[in-house]
Amino acid sequence: MLQLIKDLEKIRETLRYHAHRYYVLDDPEVSDADYDALYDRLLAIEGENPELITPDSPSQRVGGAPIDAFQSIEHRAPMLSLGKCTTVDEIDAWLRRCQSELDRDVGHLICEPKFDGVAVNLLYENGILTQATTRGDGTYGELITANVKTINAVPLKLMGDNVPAWVEIRGEVYITIEDFEAYNRDAAATGEKLFVSPRNSAAGSLRQKDPSMTAKRPLSIFCYSIGAHSDDYQALTHLDAIMDLRNWGCRVNERVARCADGNACNDYIEQLGQARDSLPYEIDGVVVKVDDLATQRDLGFYIRQPRWAIAFKYPSVDASTTLLDVEYQVGRTGAVTPVARLDPVRVDRVTVSNATLHNQDEIDRLGIRSGSTVLIHRAGDVIPKIVKVLKVGDGAEISAPRTCPSCGTELTRGEDEAILRCPAQLSCPAQVQNAVIYFCSRECLDIKGMGVQRVEQLLNEGLIKRNSDIFTLTKELLVKLERMGEKSAQSLLDAIEDAKATTYPRFINSLGIRNIGEDTSSILADQFPTLEELINADYESLLEVDNIAETIARNVVDFFAIDANRDEARRLVELGVHWPTTNVPVDTDLDGQIWVLTGKTSRPRTEVKSLLVARGAKVSGSVSKNTTHVFAGENAGSKLDKAQELGIRILDETEFDALIERK
Repeated sequence: MLQLIKDLEKIRETLRYHAHRYYVLDDPEVSDADYDALYDRLLAIEGENPELITPDSPSQRVGGAPIDAFQSIEHRAPMLSLGKCTTVDEIDAWLRRCQSELDRDVGHLICEPKFDGVAVNLLYENGILTQATTRGDGTYGELITANVKTINAVPLKLMGDNVPAWVEIRGEVYITIEDFEAYNRDAAATGEKLFVSPRNSAAGSLRQKDPSMTAKRPLSIFCYSIGAHSDDYQALTHLDAIMDLRNWGCRVNERVARCADGNACNDYIEQLGQARDSLPYEIDGVVVKVDDLATQRDLGFYIRQPRWAIAFKYPSVDASTTLLDVEYQVGRTGAVTPVARLDPVRVDRVTVSNATLHNQDEIDRLGIRSGSTVLIHRAGDVIPKIVKVLKVGDGAEISAPRTCPSCGTELTRGEDEAILRCPAQLSCPAQVQNAVIYFCSRECLDIKGMGVQRVEQLLNEGLIKRNSDIFTLTKELLVKLERMGEKSAQSLLDAIEDAKATTYPRFINSLGIRNIGEDTSSILADQFPTLEELINADYESLLEVDNIAETIARNVVDFFAIDANRDEARRLVELGVHWPTTNVPVDTDLDGQIWVLTGKTSRPRTEVKSLLVARGAKVSGSVSKNTTHVFAGENAGSKLDKAQELGIRILDETEFDALIERK
């Protein structure tokens, strides 16, 4: 048996070596037939000896049963977004700000392509890939380990002798332009849905609930940085880290360059821009960052962005095409928006067949008619828009509708508004559907598994007619739906139950009051601490609140003046939606404390945060010398380690519960 184990490991190492040569270095040393023969031998031995299968075996790239929903996982170090700019002058200004902040030169800079793909975070423990997540909101991502393992360019086991005990590796998953076009050709031939763009195809492939489907997609990856890591790893510069990634068997981009100063960065941006159309993958800009890691730490961060890096975005691409027609869509607050239907045209390698027209005034300003030749402007993933009429068509003028295209109600238009609106609200199918989708979104109650298709299905089957009906669903009702088994039904019900525990600002946001988003919801929650106070707030009391404009005040009053809206808000509470009370005087005993949350606990993180804030504490995303307390749940990571080093008080769930329940 010992010899068999040695033989197996030798086969695995040989397969890893040749896979690295083929998928990472693009320099194979053996034929496909020879590789396949060795791989088949591995499968045969493991098939006869399943107890010898290891997680890092090449045979484990595709495996695991389909899942019902993606689990949310906290990154050990945040995956921050970058500040953006569109001119080299802005690059120079950013560099001057960095130097002013430091009162010295920043040293060398790194320039690298800004890939137009999907960012992922790979966690390796003892050299083995144990977890892969999407970027998500930067703090939490979705667990996609089984899907990422199907990407041949992702090493299941890191190479070399200096591999850290654990390390987060950040990368961008993408599909080459050639593979994207080939996939769409095959999909068209078989009548399957086509992907819109390479980025869209990569994102959709990573979020397949069945890993075997992801394995069929031609995904690859470029690894571009290291996140959190164990203390046994140390790099002095970003370029050193890139070289370490390469030595560990990760695929890194050959166009990463060290630049002496801002002028060299500007030259790099120009040269890469000239080569952009010939690249086999899509990029939309250049990332410029300070090379020295100690200098990066000195510069620190803005709220959600590092000061030591910036993203340059190349100009958007325009194209001309013919306007075929204009259709009108109804949003969740009743806004009726015109959408242009176009003769499909390629814009920056993406086929565009729709474009936004904003409102009827914009149509009149442009002088658009059916059959007009129009100029389309597309920037990144932003919805394309018509910016100019190149030739007026001989078709009919585009007239605004008088009635709602969804429910037939006569449309209205406010004195100071450019938008047409349907006043039917809960009687308008389109408004109801979009309102439910928003209610279930991450910004609101964040109900896992309640995406667009699920909401459409529940509405079409008559199982829900408004938001609150979601909390009346039962397993008996759900299992009658097409492609909904008992396990899927229970998973959805569990997610719905979890969503009942929310925060007051999220609840206000979920009501769908016009022009009120997350920030305004928080302001209203602070000033009107109970739902009844908010429902009964009059126009004058709302205007007394800082940052509440006349329009917002009027929208709140008008919303709650409708019986159905008041009843719906109260019904949600009656059905179990709840949040921590924030206006009890005893709850200020944590004033001045700064808390950090890490690990998994039985309470939703939003509830924990609300409980702390309600009692006067502040909640931070990272541990520092100013942190006073750390709430550590299961599988707590580097934040716990740092807290222990700094001697910060650490509470487990039992201690936290005792603290919160203390009067």
